[in-house]
Amino acid sequence: MSSSDIFIGETIGTAVLILLGGGVVAAVVLKASKARNAGWLAITFGWGFAVLTAVYTTAPLSGAHLNPAVTLGIAIKDGEWGDVPTYWAGQLLGAMIGAALVWVAYYGQFQAHLTDKEIVGGPGAQATQAKAVQAQETGAGPVLGVFSTGPEIRNAVQNMATEILGTFVLVLAVLTQGLNDEGNGLGTLGALITALVVVGIGLSLGGPTGYAINPARDLGPRIVHALLPLPNKGGSDWSYAWVPVAGPLIGGALAAGLYKLAFV
Repeated sequence: MSSSDIFIGETIGTAVLILLGGGVVAAVVLKASKARNAGWLAITFGWGFAVLTAVYTTAPLSGAHLNPAVTLGIAIKDGEWGDVPTYWAGQLLGAMIGAALVWVAYYGQFQAHLTDKEIVGGPGAQATQAKAVQAQETGAGPVLGVFSTGPEIRNAVQNMATEILGTFVLVLAVLTQGLNDEGNGLGTLGALITALVVVGIGLSLGGPTGYAINPARDLGPRIVHALLPLPNKGGSDWSYAWVPVAGPLIGGALAAGLYKLAFV
């Protein structure tokens, strides 16, 4: 496949991934959404379906890595690094586009949520549990969770470990079960397997950090959150931003190392 196919495929695929994945989070957490308070199951399955849709859409173009940690794992497995920057660039751009599209789709809900006194405070506002939690999470605005992840308990070692473990499971599953016949991307059955693995990771390991397990999925939307003209949006929590980038990359590299030791 050509570099242009890789870049276009990864851009489109990651945009679809974030549009549907970020979209389900927006649907569940924002005021004036018909799906508000649908819960964690809705989010985990929504992200799984987002992976499934994105992979089936763009696998013929780029192999549908859609995740720098997956790209890193495949590069370590094959020893081929030439296309890694192209994959990563497309993934980051696609994640930013997808996050912007979530804002477009939920524009009215963002406005309603971020101008509600119970959410952002103000004269006459009542203190809520949500506000108390947000106050402890220094730098994290009230809708940042629609765009990127954040920990329930801020402990850098634990947060890193959780992201490493979740991504380790994902990339090992991709390398052992998900690749197409050429071994350079996800195959048809592999897309379904990977989507179900993502659901499983969300249900089992998503509670502590929100399971980024994908550097582009977290960093791209976080950049968009910082840039968007959202009222009362608060900070983008850059002090935490390194964890969902470094953790997944380490997890992907470890999974590839184990694959080479145990399966080759």
